[in-house]
Amino acid sequence: MAAPITATQSQHNPIAEDSGINMKFVMLASIIAALGGLLFGFDTAVVSGAVGFMQDRFDLSEVQVGWAVSSLIVGCIVGAGASGIISDRYGRKKVLIAAALLFIIGSIGSALPSTFTGYIIFRMIGGLGIGITSTLCPLYNAEIAPTRYRGRLVAFNQLATVTGIFLTYFVNNAFASMGDDAWDISTAWRWMLGVGAVPGALFMVLLFLVPESPRWLIKQGRAEQALDILVKIHGENGARQEVLDIKESFKQEHRGSLRQLFKPGLRTALIVGVVIAVLQQVTGINAVLYYAPEILKQTGAGTNAALVQTILVGLINVVFTIIAIRLIDRVGRKALLLIGSALMTLCLLFIGLAFHTGHTSGILVLILLLVYVAAFAISLGPVVWVLLAEIFPNHIRGRATAIASMALWAADYVVSQTFPPMLKSAGAASTFWIYAVMGLITVVFTWRMIPETKGKSLEEIETMWKSGVKH
Repeated sequence: MAAPITATQSQHNPIAEDSGINMKFVMLASIIAALGGLLFGFDTAVVSGAVGFMQDRFDLSEVQVGWAVSSLIVGCIVGAGASGIISDRYGRKKVLIAAALLFIIGSIGSALPSTFTGYIIFRMIGGLGIGITSTLCPLYNAEIAPTRYRGRLVAFNQLATVTGIFLTYFVNNAFASMGDDAWDISTAWRWMLGVGAVPGALFMVLLFLVPESPRWLIKQGRAEQALDILVKIHGENGARQEVLDIKESFKQEHRGSLRQLFKPGLRTALIVGVVIAVLQQVTGINAVLYYAPEILKQTGAGTNAALVQTILVGLINVVFTIIAIRLIDRVGRKALLLIGSALMTLCLLFIGLAFHTGHTSGILVLILLLVYVAAFAISLGPVVWVLLAEIFPNHIRGRATAIASMALWAADYVVSQTFPPMLKSAGAASTFWIYAVMGLITVVFTWRMIPETKGKSLEEIETMWKSGVKH
C-alpha cells in the first residue's frame, strides 16, 4: 500500500504528472470497460436481422414489429435513469458487472420464448443492462483516464459500439444463410439474439480484472485504496496530487443531491448535457442506421444491393470513429462537433433536395449518406459521450450523467418510432429537411454553449462551470 497522503504537495503539474503514466494499465482497464459499448452496438443492431423472421414466426402486426425493435430502448431508458443512483451507492465496477449479467439473461431469454410477450420481457431486461453500460462505461473511463488521454479513452466506448453494429451485420447474415426459409423463421433469429450472451459473459469476466473508479472510492472516504490505483496510473507523485485535487472538489460540495445541479453554473452543465444528448439523436443518425436498407431501396437499389450498401455504411462508421479517437485530444471536442454537425446538416439538406427533385438514381444519395455517417462518426457519435462523462462535478457525476443518458435514449425512442410514419406521410424530402434543421440547431448550440474541455482535468472542468467561464 502507498504511504499516507499529506496536504503538503506541490502545485498541480499536468506535464509532470503525464510523464509517469502507466499506459499499459490504463489501456487495459479502458478497453475492458469499453467492451460494454460492443454489447450496446450488438444489441441495438441484431434485431434488424431477426425481426423479419420473428414477424413470420409470431404473426406480428406492424405495430408489434415496431414494439419488437423499440422494447429494448424502453429498457435502456430505465437502465440509464437508474444507473446514476445505484453506481453512486455501490460503485461503477459492481454495477457494470450486474449490467453484464442482465445482458446475458436478456440475450438468452429473448432467444428462447414460445410467445411474443416472453420475448418482450427478456428484451427489456437486456435493455436495462444496455442502458446501464451506455452510461457507466464512458463515465468509468473518464474517471480513470489521465487528462491528456481522456478524450480518446472515453471514445473507445463509441468505437466498440460501432464495431458491434458492424459485426452484427455479418453475424445476422451467417445465421440466416445456415438453412432454408423455414429454418430461419423457426431457429435463425433465436441464434442471432442468443449469441449475444457470449460477449456478455466475456465482458463480465474481464470486469473482475479492472479496478474501481478512484474518484468513487475517494467519495466513499476510501482515499488509500484510490491512491493505490492512481499510483499504478500516474506514479507516486502524480497520484498524490490527483488525490488531493479530487478530495478538494468533494470538500466544496459535501452532498450529492440532485438539487445542486440547479445551482448557478452547474445548472448550465445540466442543460448542456441534456440538450447535446438529445441533439445527437434528433439529427437523425439512428433513423439512418436502423432503416438504411429501406432508405436505399427508395433510391431504386434492389434488396441485395441495399444490404451491401448498408454494410458499407457500417464500415464508414467504424473507420471515422477511429479517426475521431486520434483527433479528439488534439483538435478538441468543440471543433469536432462544429465541423461534424455542419457537414451533417449540409448532407441532410442535399439528401432532402435529391428526393424532392427526384434525382435519387445512381450513387448520389449513397455518397451523401456515407458523408453524413462519417461526419457523425467524427463528431456527435464519440464526442457527446465524452462530454457527458466529463462535464459534471465529481460528487454528482453518476446521477447527472444518468439524466443526460436517459434523455438521449428517450430521444432515440422518439426518432425510431416517428421515422417510418414521417417518411410515409411527409415524404423523404421533408423528413430529411427536418433533420437538417435539427443539425443547424446543433451547430448554433455548440458554438454558443459547448465549452472546450480538451486538456482540462475533471476537477478543472467543475471549477470552470462554477466560475461561469466556458472557453
